[in-house]
Amino acid sequence: MLSAVGTVVVGQEEPLRIALAAILAGGHVLFEDVPGLGKTLAARSLAAAMGLPFRRLQCTPDLLPSDITGSFVYAPATGEFVFRPGPVFTGLLLADELNRTAPKTQSALLEAMAEGQVTVEGSSFPLPRPFHVIATANPIEYEGTYSLPEAQLDRFLVRLAVGYPDQAGEEQILVNRIARRREATEVPQVVDASDMLAMQAGVERIHVDPDILRYCVDLAVATRIDRSVEVGASPRGSQSLMLVARALAVIDGRDYVTPEDVKRVAVPALAHRLTLTAAAWAAGADAAAVVAGIVARVAGPASVGRA
Repeated sequence: MLSAVGTVVVGQEEPLRIALAAILAGGHVLFEDVPGLGKTLAARSLAAAMGLPFRRLQCTPDLLPSDITGSFVYAPATGEFVFRPGPVFTGLLLADELNRTAPKTQSALLEAMAEGQVTVEGSSFPLPRPFHVIATANPIEYEGTYSLPEAQLDRFLVRLAVGYPDQAGEEQILVNRIARRREATEVPQVVDASDMLAMQAGVERIHVDPDILRYCVDLAVATRIDRSVEVGASPRGSQSLMLVARALAVIDGRDYVTPEDVKRVAVPALAHRLTLTAAAWAAGADAAAVVAGIVARVAGPASVGRA
């Protein structure tokens, strides 16, 4: 899947690897970076390679919760109200510029992301399996945007920054565009929904040493006592560390988790769960840098292998 996506998405190997790990772990992904770096293309390409039905939701300030979940509409032929599903009824939902829509509408995704269902007018409707959300947000434009609530952020297994490609990568993007002679890109399907479910079940069988579990908890606890942090990572944070590290081990061809797996996913899995103090924020501190500092000073297991 990564090779297939890499044919059209250039210079994003590590973010794509962690995004795929998050999906294999059964979670959702938030891409937060400036426009034009290929966040939407990455989401589309992953959906195509995974063979999942794909819907794109363009978030705007006037978007309503029913525009996401669906609503009951009157059917003249039967004289009854019938449920018309919204775009959330898909395999992979791209919520583009999620922070442009109001918190009430953002929260319409909470139940879907946490429980795999939506409730409309007292009736619950299960979503297809697998179901994943890849959302994008623009971190530098604040006019007409709404901060994502902490509860919403906490539902994302990882938050990733794509970053600018290097010069060689950017040149390759231009070469690829000339070669295909059109704007649209095509990514071959590698697996299908049933394969994805089987792989996700396989990830659940990966061995995690007790020392690794303790290391994940140590990192989460360290965020709660750091001077720069007002609210640290919850137990969901330490669980996210373990889940994504376990899936990353699978992608790297191992059936056990190492301390390096945990370190690689620490910033994507924890940084968005922290609330910095006012003093730290005023001093220009960054949650990602805080987590990186914690990883550097918290001692992990020396060596862990398969039991």
